[in-house]
Amino acid sequence: MEKVHALEMVAKEILNGQIERAKSIIKTEYPFNKLSSTGRNYTDKQKMTQFVRDGFIDRYSGQKLINPGLLKVLSYYMPDVFPYHAHWKMEECHNAYWEFVPTVDHIYPVALGGADSEENWVSTSMLHNSIKNNWTLEQLQWELYDAGSFQDWDGLTDLFVKLCEANETMLEDSYIKKWYRLSKNAIEEQKKCQLRQKY
Repeated sequence: MEKVHALEMVAKEILNGQIERAKSIIKTEYPFNKLSSTGRNYTDKQKMTQFVRDGFIDRYSGQKLINPGLLKVLSYYMPDVFPYHAHWKMEECHNAYWEFVPTVDHIYPVALGGADSEENWVSTSMLHNSIKNNWTLEQLQWELYDAGSFQDWDGLTDLFVKLCEANETMLEDSYIKKWYRLSKNAIEEQKKCQLRQKY
């Protein structure tokens, strides 16, 4: 039975004074499943690995994502026109942080029983992550886009590293420093992988 039809039947049973019959329909056709909140267990290194694996592509929209550190560099140089807020308050933080900073999301929500494992992880923007929340792709009528290639689009990671190395005082910023180290390691890992593939 379609959910809309089930709710219609329930409403009609209530109209006829048949509360128990209405409850029975809900229990069988559209039961309430209490969500359970569980912690997320991925590290910043695992996040970066996922971003590289997905080629800095938002798997829910197909759009390109950008290395988080690069956006913070823009805020470092231009805080008046590209503001950053530690808690990303929308009225105090540039929208680019929501639109282009990648995060890891669970394709099938953990709250609904999805695994907290790499097989269930994808890169997406903070914007799409907040929209998706604990909904499934089917419920949102979204599709899962193919991963990209880090060689084709690195999320401006190489450019971010070069900016940091051109002005190392930026590394006093803990956010920039963290993503610089992760980015540098990711680039080195990719170079090693390419060498292994050649031989």
